[in-house]
Amino acid sequence: MSVFTAAADQSVCAPLPVLGRDVTVPLVTGGEVTYAALDYAASAPALQRVWDDVAAYVPYYGSVHRGAGYLSQLSTELFENARRTVAEFLDCRDGDQVVFTRSTTDSLNLLARALPAGCQVFVFETEHHASLLPWQHARVTFLDAPRTPAEAVRTLERALADRDPHGPALVCVTGASNVTGELWPVQELTAAAHAHGARIVLDAAQLAPHHPVSVRDLDVDWVAFSGHKLYAPFGSGVLAGRADWLREAEPYLAGGGASRRVTRREDGGVDVEWHDSAARHEAGSPNVIGAYAIASACKALTDAGWDTLVARERHLIEKVRTGLADVPEVRVLSLFGDDAPRVGVISFVVEGWNSSHFAAALSAEYGIGVRDGLFCAHPLVRTLLGGDPQTQGECGAPEAAPGEKSLNAIRVSFGAGTPDEHVDRFVRAVRELVSDGARWTYRTEDGRCVPAV
Repeated sequence: MSVFTAAADQSVCAPLPVLGRDVTVPLVTGGEVTYAALDYAASAPALQRVWDDVAAYVPYYGSVHRGAGYLSQLSTELFENARRTVAEFLDCRDGDQVVFTRSTTDSLNLLARALPAGCQVFVFETEHHASLLPWQHARVTFLDAPRTPAEAVRTLERALADRDPHGPALVCVTGASNVTGELWPVQELTAAAHAHGARIVLDAAQLAPHHPVSVRDLDVDWVAFSGHKLYAPFGSGVLAGRADWLREAEPYLAGGGASRRVTRREDGGVDVEWHDSAARHEAGSPNVIGAYAIASACKALTDAGWDTLVARERHLIEKVRTGLADVPEVRVLSLFGDDAPRVGVISFVVEGWNSSHFAAALSAEYGIGVRDGLFCAHPLVRTLLGGDPQTQGECGAPEAAPGEKSLNAIRVSFGAGTPDEHVDRFVRAVRELVSDGARWTYRTEDGRCVPAV
């Protein structure tokens, strides 16, 4: 079975239990409603199982790699077992390293620091800023947004054909867009990169929570993802893959844990022997709770069964796409077209509406949390909207007043913990807002639309 597909005949399962599923929020129109968290692409709620595992461990928390006491030894074993669990979750190859970081952004910045001298980096303008920006100190070639998966492969092949064949090169690509949710042709892009002597890193921040990711089958050199999108919001991330560039690079941070031996020189300086293992880039006291939470989430998703999880998400995607298609004023954003496979991330604009105003009304009048803006993927959203970058503030904060058109978008995203009712309420709310308008008055405050008191 492909790493990006699941059996179509799997029955739709119930949502996985997550924290916050019973939280109620006030409505400006009166009363309260259960909060519909539909911003999974930004941060997914913690799985109940992850929270329970962390709570059970916390009384036994101790220093990692530094103590002889029982709790320290226990914490060290748990931390290293978490590393092995993540390696199994990603189907890593023998010899691959799993480095615990703070996030996808941190992981890709770490890799950027480990690039060999003279390395040329190729990255599509469609990337999230986390995978678009870390390479500024390398020779970067930015590739135009493709309109089909095949065009993406051809664009990369042409760019790689023109590079110096004797120097190192790296391709950075997303697995699933954080704007459109569309899956990218990772296996084909990897084959193209390797055929031209380049390596490839996969930004799996939006892919790993929705689909199985096999480093071995995809043949990528590295993969990066974040715990807070994988139902483990405890401040940890992962960079996993080939060890050689990481082993040869200067440590990402200099300090305890990264060093094997430090000696004082007669001239007053110090000589340092650094670790060759993942510890080389994990200086300081590690986030053992964050690492354990990620491992717990990996086990929970695996135990739930990817075929079943993917089938349920397809069911929710179809609900949303069908509902939005029934509203002529709504335009869903897409690079690859309506038939492209995707995860539960959908962005759209509504004719005649400022996106911040629309998102504020969804929250204040229906208890629905979505995202509006440029989603830290400014070049991609502007390409999809044909917008003028001068009309946007940082992170896509709209400068238009309620009711005025703004060149940003609305994003709805969901996953393994989303119940059908949340999606049904969202579709109903979109229809009502478009047909009847907002029931409340809104004002602009610090560049955002908020309900008037």
